[in-house]
Amino acid sequence: MLFPTLDFLLFFFVVVALAVPFAGYTRARNLMLVVASYWFYAQWNWHFCFLLAGSSVLTYLGGLGIAAMASDRARRLVVGCTISGHLLLLAFFKYYDFLIGGLNAALDAAHAGAQFPLIEVILPVGISFFMFHGISYLVDVYRGDVAVCRRLDHILLYLSFFPQLVAGPIVRSSYFLPQLAQPVPARVPLAEPVLLILGGLFKKVVLANYIATDLVDPVFFDPGRYGALDRLLAAYGYAVQIYCDFSAYTDIAIGLAALLGYRFPLNFDQPYRSLSLQEFWRRWHISLSSWLRDYLYKPLGGSRGGNWFTARNLLITMLLGGIWHGAALKFVAWGALHGIGLVVERWLRQWSDTPLGVWASSRLGRAIRLLVVFHIVCLSWVLFRAASFDTVLVYLTEAPAADAQLQIAPLTLGFVVLGLVLNAVPRQMAGRLAGYAGSWPNWTWALVAGAGIAMIDALGPDGVAPFIYFQF
Repeated sequence: MLFPTLDFLLFFFVVVALAVPFAGYTRARNLMLVVASYWFYAQWNWHFCFLLAGSSVLTYLGGLGIAAMASDRARRLVVGCTISGHLLLLAFFKYYDFLIGGLNAALDAAHAGAQFPLIEVILPVGISFFMFHGISYLVDVYRGDVAVCRRLDHILLYLSFFPQLVAGPIVRSSYFLPQLAQPVPARVPLAEPVLLILGGLFKKVVLANYIATDLVDPVFFDPGRYGALDRLLAAYGYAVQIYCDFSAYTDIAIGLAALLGYRFPLNFDQPYRSLSLQEFWRRWHISLSSWLRDYLYKPLGGSRGGNWFTARNLLITMLLGGIWHGAALKFVAWGALHGIGLVVERWLRQWSDTPLGVWASSRLGRAIRLLVVFHIVCLSWVLFRAASFDTVLVYLTEAPAADAQLQIAPLTLGFVVLGLVLNAVPRQMAGRLAGYAGSWPNWTWALVAGAGIAMIDALGPDGVAPFIYFQF
């Protein structure tokens, strides 16, 4: 069930109608939202509701076990076992066929004869996100950063809450669980959530969909048919498409949660205005990059050692971040490109006090840095979007066909430019606009929402593609 559909709109109306009478009854409201979230998830494949429930119960029992252990050794054993359980499930569903395929290829090359079965495992939607929620909770309980949760309904809702269930943002337990213990207001302001949702729908239904169908998909499907300019524009187009697509999902998720009385953290903050790759990762998919920093990079040692030690930790973190997106060589290369870039940046910081470093901080230097970082990110998106590494090689190296010519519609180019403009909109814009119209009654915002949805539906192409990050 996709957000920009009539089915979801009807589902959300029913959830809101059921949630309002329970505004002052937290446990009943939580249980209702758990049931609604599982029903939402079951629309993809109801069998995987058992996986979601199993992950939630493992998380709940793991937290209780950590709290019950007296010695640190026993606590480490419990957190290690429960996190391993999550990781084994994640590895099976995401990487079994990839690993077995590689093993069979190695056995075939060695003429061993034996072959392991490929079972074509179906990837559950959103598995990475609810597993990461569970892992972060267990680590935080072990570290003492969050109190153990003794309410199973809270853990069930924390992992399954439908606005962020299938593509984030990854909400820390210390941020979300306390909200579940507090009564929510019977009436919530509509202005900011409505603006966030409408903005997200426009970015997804209009911009991302048109850019994908008219520019990105044709060029990446067969890059050899297109010239160098078309390929360059398609790379820019995909940078805009994935930003509009993914930031749209999180804008809608934040807005939906707000309408139900809950707060979600920011997940995007003008990523394409970054002057370094480090800054890019502080602005892009903030909940994932901060998760990798706090639960992978820092436990590896972070930057506490020497330069080589730090470089190793950066490369491991980004390589694993790449593999998290998919079991394919192109994702390994994507992670390696960002990891190498981050290492090089740390080396260049040693020159910050030199004339070159001073120039890099000037207006011209900052403009050049912005362009360089943006094009490195666009190059990495080619690795991310291409169907395979072979397609990447064709895209970047093969000469275009003799009859290659520019085939991109001006309207599509206009949408690419508009997407870049929207990237520059301050993150507080929805709140500011809501503040200007704060005196409007809620019923006027209901009318604005209805009119906006109707207009976006009329502007968008037929059908709505799944959000890009559903596959991860």
